[in-house]
Amino acid sequence: MIEVKNLKVSFQIENQVIEALKGVSFSLNKGEIVAIVGESGSGKSVACQAIMDILPSYAKKEGKIIVDNKDLDSLSNEEKRQLRGNKISMVFQEPSAVLNPLMTIGEQIVETILAHKNVSKNEAKELALSAMEKVKIPNPQQRFNQYPHELSGGLKQRAVIAIAVVNNPDYLLADEPTTALDVTISLQILNLFNELKETLNMGILLITHDLGVVAQVADRVLVMYKGELLEEGKVSEIFDNPQHPYTKKLLSSRIFLSNSF
Repeated sequence: MIEVKNLKVSFQIENQVIEALKGVSFSLNKGEIVAIVGESGSGKSVACQAIMDILPSYAKKEGKIIVDNKDLDSLSNEEKRQLRGNKISMVFQEPSAVLNPLMTIGEQIVETILAHKNVSKNEAKELALSAMEKVKIPNPQQRFNQYPHELSGGLKQRAVIAIAVVNNPDYLLADEPTTALDVTISLQILNLFNELKETLNMGILLITHDLGVVAQVADRVLVMYKGELLEEGKVSEIFDNPQHPYTKKLLSSRIFLSNSF
């Protein structure tokens, strides 16, 4: 389990202090998908960065993040590095910003394996091809030797997911992973997350502003606004009986948009 306890994050920018998270607490279990929803600036991505311990140097963090009974703050830098990729991985919103344009897809997956496992390059290649098959990249042998610019947006996102899951982490943090994709490809990616949850017992934290995405795959939902957690519960509870006025507005705006097409 990942436990986030009273997490506060602020940024000192020039003479101004910006409070990104104001005492947020939640958990993520293995074998479930938890969605964090809210508009831009609500603190969703900052929560992911805090869990991955990749906040910028000018950030101030308070509270506790506990991964399988280990407090992140008690770990050394090397232990944290091993945690990232082995225990927890992250899928970012824009794959083109993550993938190295000068390396083939296969090289980038292999690099991730060799950073965490003591295996030969040939063994790493086999593991990489297996991960590409796992995330349903067609013709993995061919794609292995291709560069990012040779892939479609959907295939690039699958490649990023392959990098994230190749070391079989227990937890996957996905930050707006379908925003840049069309509806059909988005649905395929969401179905892939569901399969990872079911087949690997993976816990997935899904960051999104799209309630349609939440309804599609999530088991629980957390509603955030301006750095605060306003409401949480099972998806059916939140959709059928929202308690907070902000949650009701989110749901009504979704209904309005769907009726306008």
